[in-house]
Amino acid sequence: MAAEITRVFDLLKYSLEKPKQEFVNGKIHGKWVNYSTAEFCDAVDYLSRGLIKVGMAKGGRVAVMSHNRPEWNIADFAANQIGAYQIPLYPTLAEHDIKFILKDAEVSIIFVADQDLYEKIKPCADEVNPNIKIYSFSEVNGVDNWKVLTDSGKSATDINLDDYKSKVSGEDILTLIYTSGTTGTPKGVMLTHKNLVSNFLNSLVIIPEGGKKGLSFLPLSHIFERMIIYLYLYNRTDVYYAESMETIVADIQHVKPNLFSTVPRLLEKVYDKIMEKGKSLTGIKKNIFFWSVALAEQYTIDAGAWYNFKLSIARKLVFKKWQEALGGEIVVIVSGGAALNPRLARIFWAAGMPVFEGYGLTETSPVITVNRMGGTMFGTVGEVITGVEVKIAPDGEVLTRGHQVMKGYYNRPDLTKEAIDEDGWFHTGDIGELIDGRFLKITDRKKEMFKTAGGKYIAPQMLENKYKESIFIEQIMVLGENRKFPSALIVPNFETLKTWAGRKGINFTNHAELIKNDLVLTKYNEEIEALSIGFGKWEQVKRFALLPTEWSIIGGELTPKLSLKRKIITEKNIDIIEKIYKDAESYKAPN
Repeated sequence: MAAEITRVFDLLKYSLEKPKQEFVNGKIHGKWVNYSTAEFCDAVDYLSRGLIKVGMAKGGRVAVMSHNRPEWNIADFAANQIGAYQIPLYPTLAEHDIKFILKDAEVSIIFVADQDLYEKIKPCADEVNPNIKIYSFSEVNGVDNWKVLTDSGKSATDINLDDYKSKVSGEDILTLIYTSGTTGTPKGVMLTHKNLVSNFLNSLVIIPEGGKKGLSFLPLSHIFERMIIYLYLYNRTDVYYAESMETIVADIQHVKPNLFSTVPRLLEKVYDKIMEKGKSLTGIKKNIFFWSVALAEQYTIDAGAWYNFKLSIARKLVFKKWQEALGGEIVVIVSGGAALNPRLARIFWAAGMPVFEGYGLTETSPVITVNRMGGTMFGTVGEVITGVEVKIAPDGEVLTRGHQVMKGYYNRPDLTKEAIDEDGWFHTGDIGELIDGRFLKITDRKKEMFKTAGGKYIAPQMLENKYKESIFIEQIMVLGENRKFPSALIVPNFETLKTWAGRKGINFTNHAELIKNDLVLTKYNEEIEALSIGFGKWEQVKRFALLPTEWSIIGGELTPKLSLKRKIITEKNIDIIEKIYKDAESYKAPN
């Protein structure tokens, strides 16, 4: 009989029922490190005892700042099975956010990955509380390695972990996750064992038969990827961590995963690179390539026999190579964190690599809805998972209720009251609709919608997702609150643009010079006009500015999950924005 799972750490006992040699694996400094189930569970227990020996107990606070690697999970389980709160810290966090979190969460122990992250967090920790203990996963000069704790715990046979585990219930807090948000101070989201256990048990619908090897590269600091890893363990899926985005191609070829989770932008990049290769083909090969892509754009799950016959040819001649580029063994890809372009979803499905788009927030553990085999509608984020309710408020906001809703915001009962009403409905801040009463479609963030000077409502995300279909556009932000018309700031896909510029004989010495070229500006105007078809005249972007530098987390323009920090982007580019509208003062807004 399988172990009952009511707390996250129950996954370990469950996993020991069917142990394996490659349980959790990671590529660190160019080498694969493999933990068998027994080795992993032993390391967790040793670390738990080591933590207890240095004073950690139920309600204690353990932070982890590390890239994805098996030790991240070991530290997570070691903390949560003795009832301590685990606090993930994004490696890309700004110093002021690190200080705020360490102080607000009252962290007493931090695990860091390596020298770079130690040097980043040490000054912050010293300023907040010099008594915070720091341990490293990799060897760092002058810093205690995490194995100091495991070695200490290994000999601490007098500590009975069952006594500690028995005091942890499903209602107890598992983790505090601080949402960076697009504005304001981070908020600590309190998620319980029950939140996460219920979420991964009911998200099992996304893993079809054959999902036995999962590759992970999205940050574990985000609840989406963390829940996915718990789900993999429950499904007895082997976990492999890619070393970095720079090594992802080689890591995929080594692992040959059946599953991975991603954000839409990464799928867009894969698609853009494939399309660039397609454009470099000649003759009949080029014709077959673009015939296959055009066919894929028409894909429907219940297509007829004639379409499926043509698709089988396209898969043999073209899409088999796409599959091989992603390891050749993909069963399903799970996409979240942002809206997936329906056209892109159709193409990947047609290529034999189904993409299940889901929806949720940190505050909802995270999954609320997800597409799945036998229940997928392109352009939506799927149906609710078991135990979850969704309804649409009169103003269009998506509300949800169920086992997935957080306990509240740490130290902020005022914000908790704002977010969760008296009937238990969590207000997501997203605008959406239910298609056929089943499939949820998200149209925009409530706070990001704006009115033009003419009183027309604009949903910027919907426009941005459409414009990003252009292989020439890397990033885009639509704006225009209280202005005559919407405009946009655009960061070009410089790899694609440079290739195009070379074919056109355009000379340039840097990005700033390239984006001022008249032919380039004309090209982007054509791209925007072509993709504006289908939107109302008042919604269409009428003016734009090209920017020479990509927005980034480090630059402060993006959140750790790659959402736009609109206020910051606006402030940094206010002069450019003012010039857009000054140059168009004579422009008459459309009706």
